[in-house]
Amino acid sequence: MIKSKYQQLAPLFLRLIIGFGFMAHGWAKISRGTGGFEKLLTQAGVPFPHLNALIAPYVELLGGLAIILGAYTAVVAVPLIITMLVAMFYVQGNYGFSAVKTIGLTPEGPQFGPPGYEINLLYIGGLLSLMITGAGAISIDAWRLRKKS
Repeated sequence: MIKSKYQQLAPLFLRLIIGFGFMAHGWAKISRGTGGFEKLLTQAGVPFPHLNALIAPYVELLGGLAIILGAYTAVVAVPLIITMLVAMFYVQGNYGFSAVKTIGLTPEGPQFGPPGYEINLLYIGGLLSLMITGAGAISIDAWRLRKKS
């Protein structure tokens, strides 16, 4: 019985960390200007790098906000998953699975290599989970459903 009482809170924790992560990454790209991101996409061989550099940061920023709020979660998750797949196949895929690669140790501390696709899979898994279970009781989606009934 206790489990079912709190079960609807579980998606909230997923939404908060996933949404914050997407917003942080989107804002970082926007605040620095999308030119550098476009160069990265061009170098990685991403199709339509100029268009993707303009669209992806706003998908991340606004999609992350929608995930935090639990608004249209199943719909918003789709373009976010697509951004993760593009990043995974074009950028992180060449670096293997592990998100943390210690490549050396200096007197200043450890040195890390480029991250693999582990984090991308975690984001995709979390978004798929939210698509399947829903945004939970504390969300705009739940409020909209209650209002409809």
